Amino acid sequence: MNPKILITGATGATGGSAILELLQRNIGVRALVHKIDERSDKLGTQGVEIVQGDLSDFEAVNGALKGMEAAYFVYPIQVPGILEATAFFAEAAEEQGVRAIVNMSQVSARRDAKSHASQNHWIAERLLDRSGIPVTHLRPTFFAEWLMYQSRAIREQDILPLPFGDGRYAPITGEDQGRVIAAILSDPAEHAGKTYPLFGPKELSQYEIVEILSGIVGRTITYVPIDIETFQENFKARGFTPHFIQHISSVAIDCRNGLFAGTNDWVEELTGRKPLSIADYITKNKPMFASARPQS
Repeated sequence: MNPKILITGATGATGGSAILELLQRNIGVRALVHKIDERSDKLGTQGVEIVQGDLSDFEAVNGALKGMEAAYFVYPIQVPGILEATAFFAEAAEEQGVRAIVNMSQVSARRDAKSHASQNHWIAERLLDRSGIPVTHLRPTFFAEWLMYQSRAIREQDILPLPFGDGRYAPITGEDQGRVIAAILSDPAEHAGKTYPLFGPKELSQYEIVEILSGIVGRTITYVPIDIETFQENFKARGFTPHFIQHISSVAIDCRNGLFAGTNDWVEELTGRKPLSIADYITKNKPMFASARPQS
């Protein structure tokens, strides 16, 4: 298959899932990857054209977009630089005649966001809107994959320590988002200029999430609501970037205030399938949460 669509974040949760769905639709894919490794090699064996480059390198982005009809743009939340990368991507897409872009934003993206990353996502949306290329923005709530960040505490201490208080949201998997991305890129015209908030099937608190988790892994996992300062110190000790820590600290407050709450039917309407539940996600990734504590 000749590649028609460029996928960035190709080895990540959303990009990787989008690629699988596009291949199932017999649509050729080019993947922009940060480095060549076993993950990119695996994509290559599936028929994906691999291009190595960085979103902060304009010429690399320009080359990756050459000949593409449409593209998926996602920038890693862990590091700063999204505004420059977005400007590069928009200019390169215009130069190469790309006809549609799907942009990964976030539900907390807004002008007055306290999170620098959330505010930058809102500005990035505006930059893409001004490019003249038809753009579709995705604004998901917290990913189900959030549990991965605390999988060690789950395995070793049987706890889920997070600063989300009693906040509720409907976790959405990267897999479902990938299917949404592929569906839009397969027929982008009707989605041009639209913004889709994306949610999983059911709002849950962290207390309800650990109840579901406990039932699947077969032991009691306890949610430990921690304050923002404790969270910051924990993530700093684990080597996370100041940019990421500032973002999560701010959106934790947003979550407590209900910004991440809500549900809708967009995943099912766009893909024809109901979104996966948090139980589905945990079951698929059960080994990640297996106990590392000595068994009596």
